[in-house]
Amino acid sequence: MQAGDKSMRVPSSDPAAGQVGTAPVRARLAVVPAAMLSAAGFLLFAREDRLSGFLLLAAALALAGFLSRKLLIDLALITVGLTAMSLVPITTDISTEHMAIMGTAMVVAVGIPYAISRFITKDHSIRFPIRTGQPWTRAEKWYLPAVLVIGYALMPVYMIRTGVYENWPAVSDADGIARLFLGTNVLGIWDELFFICTTFALLRRHLPDWQANLLQAVLFTSFLWELGFHAWAPFFIFPFALLQARLFTVTKSLSYIVSVHLLFDFVLFLVLIHAHNREWINIFLY
Repeated sequence: MQAGDKSMRVPSSDPAAGQVGTAPVRARLAVVPAAMLSAAGFLLFAREDRLSGFLLLAAALALAGFLSRKLLIDLALITVGLTAMSLVPITTDISTEHMAIMGTAMVVAVGIPYAISRFITKDHSIRFPIRTGQPWTRAEKWYLPAVLVIGYALMPVYMIRTGVYENWPAVSDADGIARLFLGTNVLGIWDELFFICTTFALLRRHLPDWQANLLQAVLFTSFLWELGFHAWAPFFIFPFALLQARLFTVTKSLSYIVSVHLLFDFVLFLVLIHAHNREWINIFLY
């Protein structure tokens, strides 16, 4: 038998020999439990099917544990956030009680995975890079005013023509307006902290960026659907989520993607005020 002839190799009695190639195969299979987790988020938020969602989460973690301990840990960290948010009412209610309940869940969803990554596993897989030391490029700077233009063109048409604005409370007093402004901005920041800096960051440790991005975008879109972004919102929220993750990959800057998100949310805030008080901020075309 010649050295290069692979067809007549004698099977090895070494138990370790049977493990050759197992690790790469399991790594490629990581997308399966990750996709199951993303689908579970869709069930929990978009479909509001808690039983099926939690069963699928459990199955995803069981399969992840079979494939890789690190995969299990990372998917479990995402599961903490999904579970925390699924146990509270996700609505646009801006009462003190609801904001406190939902705010607590948001802190748990981001804080526990970060604390575990930072202090227990110590792999620092979750980071919130506010100051990167790198200046924004000219294209990145020009994109910010472009976001305002896109938001101005899109948000009033979507919110008012579909009637989706009614999913948000009608406010006309100073206290209500302040609460609405606070709520939209805090939620926008949280979206980036959880879906991009936590979920996307953990998924891309095991998957190609494009797969991790698609799966986080499903979760991102499903969550906002339950919040009240109905009708054809997924057709612009899903691409937005994909772009935010891509921008984070390129800029490595939380401050940049938050700036982008809050510009959209600022337009959203103005549109909501106008939609409920048509004589106010009458600057939109729809």
